[in-house]
Amino acid sequence: MKQGGAPPTGAWIGSPLGGVTSPDPVIISKPVERFAATAARLESLATDHAGADWLRFMAMLTRAQQVIAEAGGNLAVTSEQSLSQAVAAGMPPLAADGHDRDPTWRDGLTLLLASLDLDPLPPSARHIIDQLQGQTPAAIDRLADDFLSGAVASAEIGAVLFVAAALQVYFTRRAAQFDAEQIELLPERGLCPCCGSTPVGGVITGSGATPGTRYLYCSLCSTAWNHVRAACITCGESRSLALHGIEGDAGIVKAETCDECHTYAKMFYQAKDMKLDPYADDLASIGLDLMVAEAGWSRHAPNPFLL
Repeated sequence: MKQGGAPPTGAWIGSPLGGVTSPDPVIISKPVERFAATAARLESLATDHAGADWLRFMAMLTRAQQVIAEAGGNLAVTSEQSLSQAVAAGMPPLAADGHDRDPTWRDGLTLLLASLDLDPLPPSARHIIDQLQGQTPAAIDRLADDFLSGAVASAEIGAVLFVAAALQVYFTRRAAQFDAEQIELLPERGLCPCCGSTPVGGVITGSGATPGTRYLYCSLCSTAWNHVRAACITCGESRSLALHGIEGDAGIVKAETCDECHTYAKMFYQAKDMKLDPYADDLASIGLDLMVAEAGWSRHAPNPFLL
């Protein structure tokens, strides 16, 4: 499914001739479409945006991700036994913190760096890219481990941006090998059922068989999964949820805050703009993050590109 598009029709409950439809619990992303849609949305959002240069850079980076996705290449396949064992244990089959990465992910990083247009980049960014291109495989894998474990040193943030971009493509391609019916929601519903990562936010659908359904979008493998709207995606409580937006904007994005755990997560309303993309619109709405953070709430989980 193209990111930002309506989820496919769910299965009929009761009579096949009519009745209430059930939302699909899991939607597996199509890698090329996912990165192409995000890049196009970033390019569109950059127009007249206060952070236009940064959004255009992120669009260029996402186009490089699209190049990796289009290049394809062989990836290891998760065995049916490993998949069924993980699902039976209530664990994600591509658990980011324990997954044995196929070394070909580094080929994706090499291609990503080679696909970037260096001319508009500042000298500091070009220096980081030069350094990455000269790193040993072991050093590159250490950066990947640091990112996936959430232990990125401040001096490595610049390099990890590109490593995270390559890992996003790798995990999105690995997740695309699954059939959505093979995956089950985790007991901890705020985590991705494919890789166990946190979402960048949620999309409230504006069309399709079940408009108003909330899907969370994984920050790593791009999988979307259904999550009830009446519960905090961090702690599961519903007693003190509230929505906050920037006064006078189009209402496409709001921050859902929870006073039980003092966190917030972004929600994107498809009915306000059918072209929205949770990955792109998250980056373009950083002003909302600043406003909500100043009011005392902490983000449910950081966007990998906002480290």
